[in-house]
Amino acid sequence: MAKYDKLRNTLLKRLDELEHSIENDEEFETTELSNYDNHPADNATDLTDKHTRLALRKHYEDEIQDIKEALSAMEKGTYGICTECSKEIPLERLEAIPSTTTCVEHAQQEINEEIRPVEESLLNSTTDQPVENEDPRIRDYENSFEILEEVGSSDTPSDKQ
Repeated sequence: MAKYDKLRNTLLKRLDELEHSIENDEEFETTELSNYDNHPADNATDLTDKHTRLALRKHYEDEIQDIKEALSAMEKGTYGICTECSKEIPLERLEAIPSTTTCVEHAQQEINEEIRPVEESLLNSTTDQPVENEDPRIRDYENSFEILEEVGSSDTPSDKQ
């Protein structure tokens, strides 16, 4: 379709960039010649670099797959139609994410709870439930300034008794 020529060119250019990046990805090399007299942080840095490189490669491979699916849909004449509900995908969405094959309502938005860090359960916990052995004044938002003044601030001496 002629109306998608610009998007086809964008997809082909991005596909070429990604394939070039994967082809020219150098094998990870450690910064040290020996682990004998090496600081543990150096090993950790090398490992982090390796994991980052692997994650990027996986992301690139997934993006290549999405682009190939979009280009295939263009060839079949189904590009711009949601694969889930068969409704037309707005041109604005296609311009923002040319490799998409779904409308916003059917975009993959699920969160895999198994791969989320444990800390998030604490960070996302509700403040409505009091914590065991918690000072009740902590949730007294109306008098929070007065409570802060009892402890002290940068304007008051902190060694008040």
